[in-house]
Amino acid sequence: MVPWMAMALMTATTFFSRLDPGSCHSCLEVFPSIEYQCMDQNFSEVPMDIPSSTQNLDLSFNPLRFLAPRSFSRITGLRILDLSRCDIQKIEDDTYQGLYNLSTLILTGNPIQSLGLRAFYGLPKLQKLVVVETNLMSLEDLPIGHLMTLQELYLGHNSISSLELPSYFANFSSLQHLDLHLNQIKNISDGDLEPIKLNPNITLDLSQNPIQYIHPGVLKGIQLSGLILRGSFHRSAIMHACLKGMAGLQVNKLLLGNYKNEVHMAVRESNILDGLCEVEVDEFWMVSPSEFPSDNEFFKCLVNISVFHLVAAPIKVLPNLPIFPKLFSLVLTDCNFDILPNLPSTSFSSLKELRITHHRDLTTLSDLKLPSLELLDLSQNTLTVLSCCSDKIFGTPKLKHLNLSYNARITLAKNFMGLENLESLDLQHSQMKGLNSLRHLKMAGNSFQDNTLHDIFKNLNELISLNISYCRLEQVLQRAMESLHQLQVLDISHNNLQTFDPLICIPLLNLQVLNCSFNSITALDGWNLQALSGTLVSIDFSGNPFDCGCDHQVFFQWVREHTQLLNRSKPMICQTPSHMKGVPLLLFDNLTCQMKKAIIAMSVLAIMVVLLILAMVYKFYFHLMLLVGCKKISGGESTYDAFVIYSSQDEEWVRKELVKNLEEGVPSFQLCLHYRDFIPGVAIAANIIQEGFHKSRKVIVVISKNFIQSRWCKFEYEIAQTWQFLSSQGGIIFIMLQKVEKSLLRQQVELYRLLRRNTYLEWEDTGLGRHVFWRRLRKALLDGRTKSHKEAGEQGTR
Repeated sequence: MVPWMAMALMTATTFFSRLDPGSCHSCLEVFPSIEYQCMDQNFSEVPMDIPSSTQNLDLSFNPLRFLAPRSFSRITGLRILDLSRCDIQKIEDDTYQGLYNLSTLILTGNPIQSLGLRAFYGLPKLQKLVVVETNLMSLEDLPIGHLMTLQELYLGHNSISSLELPSYFANFSSLQHLDLHLNQIKNISDGDLEPIKLNPNITLDLSQNPIQYIHPGVLKGIQLSGLILRGSFHRSAIMHACLKGMAGLQVNKLLLGNYKNEVHMAVRESNILDGLCEVEVDEFWMVSPSEFPSDNEFFKCLVNISVFHLVAAPIKVLPNLPIFPKLFSLVLTDCNFDILPNLPSTSFSSLKELRITHHRDLTTLSDLKLPSLELLDLSQNTLTVLSCCSDKIFGTPKLKHLNLSYNARITLAKNFMGLENLESLDLQHSQMKGLNSLRHLKMAGNSFQDNTLHDIFKNLNELISLNISYCRLEQVLQRAMESLHQLQVLDISHNNLQTFDPLICIPLLNLQVLNCSFNSITALDGWNLQALSGTLVSIDFSGNPFDCGCDHQVFFQWVREHTQLLNRSKPMICQTPSHMKGVPLLLFDNLTCQMKKAIIAMSVLAIMVVLLILAMVYKFYFHLMLLVGCKKISGGESTYDAFVIYSSQDEEWVRKELVKNLEEGVPSFQLCLHYRDFIPGVAIAANIIQEGFHKSRKVIVVISKNFIQSRWCKFEYEIAQTWQFLSSQGGIIFIMLQKVEKSLLRQQVELYRLLRRNTYLEWEDTGLGRHVFWRRLRKALLDGRTKSHKEAGEQGTR
């Protein structure tokens, strides 16, 4: 019975595994049934075992080479498809038919030589198409005019030489980004951008194109959300002329400059940006410029901008700047400043946001004197502030947001006098000094970056009470309390914590009062609760939506054992499941969970028993049929002397030797042969049982190499064993037609054992051998033969 039970368990496992449609054995399952990574698996076609529910599929770096029609139609749920560097050379019509939900298609790095006119049909929701580095020669070669939902189109790193947009671009009302960087576009001519003239939401990226000429007035009346021209001009004279040619353009964001690893164009002329006097620009970016003139004439045509970014400029001192009457935000990133730049209030009277970040040598803070400033970000520098913070330090009476995070050392020696409007202060990952004696800190109602409490309390070794309630906190990092060894009272109530790890409190050796009420905590780790300090006298977890499911029994047990610590005036109430809603957590009954476990265990056991029975019935179905048949015909006469089991490849020997010698010899024997005696129209298995075993006295098994390798022979032999066991007179006669290697014979374990324990006949094609073989076989067949059978046999020979 043990093998049967093992087989039943395997059958049950297989059954349940087949209930899961999301099984892909050839790819990395990132998220079951949703996301699969099949990168670099040497696939030459789309794997067939990817679930149809897959939404994100990465097939990059596989030698697909050729995409036939409806190659992906089976994966109907697909939303993101990455085919980067798959050596795709041909995409036929209707390749993507059926992908009605696809929003992103990536074809980067494929040497495409042939594109069907309907190659991109069947993509009604496509929003992002990436055709970068694909040997594209012209925009006209891309058959995408029907993709009305397109929002982003990336065509960089190709061989496109003309910016003339096909007329179908006028239909792309949702297009927001058109990337043509690193192509071969040299000129912008009249009418090139006419199809997108009425779409003011497009950002056009022409970076790293060798632009030499922009026809004057060609951009007049064109409105763009953004224009990126990094590394597009190789000489200052070309840049000056091209910017002049941009007269009449209206652009929200204009980005000029270079790339760090490229040879920078020398800029010495103060008038190089004069062409921008005829361009309406709201936000201006200058990225990785070479050293530019220090007079205030350089930026004179940008005085009406509202946002100014200067990135990676190789300057230690900010050059003289003109007056910017409308400038709202100034961002200075990754320059070479070692002291805070001087920003005259006369030039920046309207400035509300100032960000000076990522300067490795910026160590010194100087006066700003910016009366309208509301946001000051000085993060990611190496500042040492010895006396922070007050209005006298910054000269910013309207300041609301101050970020000094990720600096060297911030000494808090002032009382923030003059900064009454300050709403947020970020000091994380900056060494704080000056608060060593602080004992009580109330920060209720403040906000923290990412709504996460980091380790901002370093050096507050004497702190006794901390109130960080009403701060919209969603997470408290485990190291946040590492320095607060003297803390006695911690109030973290009225936040948005979904969980609270008791291990956070391990450093709090003197903690007496812990208030975590009115958060979104559903349960706590019952085992980690043991880490709470033994000095606690009061814990408040009320007002949380507790989940009173059986998964949290350890937590409930801890609560019952520590009722003396809990706030009894505000009981802990169950929120879920629905039948427990409103029930005090202390009334939770473990017996219910134990009963559920027992019911589940009994159900699983019943299911396993049913599966075991089904598996046994399935495996022994034909054996049961044989048993029923044997009972019906027990005591009756047999039609045949023997049923012959043999491989169809040995049929010639059966016909010419076995049938001829037994049925035509004296005495004669009637054999049951499948090719002659089975009833047409009846299942083979049914014929084997009903015509073969039920109507025969004996069974002859003709063993050969062909027999060992035949599944039908194995099936008939297994039924024969059961038949021999059930039939009182049944017997099996083994004929070894040819020598069979032991290694091959051992594949049929039971047959091998029977042959070792029982006598069998060996066919020997010699005069003496044949005589002995037929004499012994007839003797075996006569054994148990009734008189009626003998008479029938004698009559058959007359």
